[in-house]
Amino acid sequence: MKSAVIVFPGSNCDRDVAVALELVTGRKPAMVWHRDTELPDGTDFIALPGGFSYGDYLRSGAMAARSPIMAAVRQAAARGVPVIGICNGFQVLTETGLLPGALMRNAGLSFVCRPVRLKVENSQSLFTAAYDSGEEVVFPVAHHDGNYQADEATLDRLEGEGRVAFRYGEPVNGSARDIAGILNDAGNVLGLMPHPERMVEAAHGRIDGRRLFEGLLETVA
Repeated sequence: MKSAVIVFPGSNCDRDVAVALELVTGRKPAMVWHRDTELPDGTDFIALPGGFSYGDYLRSGAMAARSPIMAAVRQAAARGVPVIGICNGFQVLTETGLLPGALMRNAGLSFVCRPVRLKVENSQSLFTAAYDSGEEVVFPVAHHDGNYQADEATLDRLEGEGRVAFRYGEPVNGSARDIAGILNDAGNVLGLMPHPERMVEAAHGRIDGRRLFEGLLETVA
């Protein structure tokens, strides 16, 4: 699998994602700068990492969504290339319109940084194929603006179409219906606030996140 990690000024989890992808695929991903206008030929998978792109000025992800490279990301997603946005990457995906809703300030108005329990809601997607529906996993979170919100009609549609990929198994940030990760209508774009790339080696305490990348690799390959 030929992957690409998009790097924005203020990204701080780009290396974490790159290490996870190399560990699982055996191949270093391309690190693509936000000012670039094209993705490497043959890119099979795109990751938008966590961090604080542009210092989270205006709104988290709002400026990164207008970076030159995002036009190529949108075009790739439209062709069916899998795209994951983790934490700040999720915020960027909502700001670009690739995913509905918005990530608001945490309900407790505090930065949350700890491992949290998640429930796998949909195991039939490209990103969750290595999990069982209803399975509980643990990923770390590290965010101040992770409170997912959308209007009731959008939330009902996400639920009805099986597009809620992960749900919090405990109170975290006030997200509507405890939503932690959602899919686009085609199923090839995932926005996820918790960090699977921080649970890929035994030294991390668990390897729950590694299975996301392994399942994706098997499905794409």
